Amino acid sequence: MLDWMAWTWPTAAFFGVIATLLTLFTVLAIKYPEVPRKGVLRIETTRGDRLYISLLGSAFINLAWLGLEVGPQPYALIVCLVYAAAVFRWV
Repeated sequence: MLDWMAWTWPTAAFFGVIATLLTLFTVLAIKYPEVPRKGVLRIETTRGDRLYISLLGSAFINLAWLGLEVGPQPYALIVCLVYAAAVFRWV
């Protein structure tokens, strides 16, 4: 069924985490309606907006990590987690 793509456990885990995050944020939005807030960017953002900014920024961090050959790729995950925490705190 899924023979058209070479699925590996890391790839499946990545998409599983994204699907879980989207489901979690949908449930949170329904259960706890939110009020947009203004952060350092001076634009109104919601939890979903901050998740999107975090995922997009993490993609660029990983691409830069690979392109600049900074070090082992798993260390980029630490940088991405710090970045996501900063986005959710200050954006």
